[in-house]
Amino acid sequence: MPSLNLAEQAQQLRNLAREFEALHARVRDLSYTPGTDALRQISPLLLKAQDLTATTLVRLGALDGSAYADIAGSRASLECLSSIVVASSLAGNDLASALYANPYEGAPFPGYPADDEAVRTARHAEAIPRMTGHLADAAHQLDLSAIGCHYVTTGITRDLATAQDQATPVQRTTGPALTDAQYDALKALSLGEGKLYESSQRGLGVTRVATHDGTRVSIATFRALAKRGLVAADTSTSLFHGQKITVTEQGQQALAKPRPAAAPATTAVAAAKPPAVQRARR
Repeated sequence: MPSLNLAEQAQQLRNLAREFEALHARVRDLSYTPGTDALRQISPLLLKAQDLTATTLVRLGALDGSAYADIAGSRASLECLSSIVVASSLAGNDLASALYANPYEGAPFPGYPADDEAVRTARHAEAIPRMTGHLADAAHQLDLSAIGCHYVTTGITRDLATAQDQATPVQRTTGPALTDAQYDALKALSLGEGKLYESSQRGLGVTRVATHDGTRVSIATFRALAKRGLVAADTSTSLFHGQKITVTEQGQQALAKPRPAAAPATTAVAAAKPPAVQRARR
């Protein structure tokens, strides 16, 4: 799994929580007149709720597809984030239901009289409680979404700290030396503009690595570097658009060391034949 900047992910979730809180306040304090005015005021709120749902889904996919999923305790955060997808979706559904309950002023079928003021007033009076209920439900779901984002942020921060504490003794030990191919790949990716992308080859998705200077890097070599935490891909974008590859601080430290020495060629050395045992002189 690719590594991920968990501190950055936590900050993005904090920002997402603030957006949920802001939308919650807008829905809670909404003042409207049934009809066209309600349509104009509720529609942007529905679109914003759908946008936040999509953003939450992206965050969930990024965390689930990264090394974070291997950290102890991450399951609770992933499950909570998936529940936020549900809550924000329900908020959008409630806003859509409020629009459905909204009385519109279109003309009736031919042959039917147009509504007079008394009928219009009665339709509005009947719609307002239903719309108010849907808007209150939407505000509740948005509040839950904001609380959930704060919970996940706290969980990621806690899990990250725990993982770093557990990894400290391991980091002191020296891992296996890089191979020539791994060193060349790491050096090429350190130049920047490296990307991990998925191409189509005979109808099958093939993941490839592109470098700035055209150095060929196999996907196996990239995965070996990523597993050791020397490189990371930006999973916030899809493989079809290309995920930017960066060399981590550990990778830069590996490049600062001398290039791995080539394995000495093994030459077959013929063992010298033992000299003939001379007969002892009498």
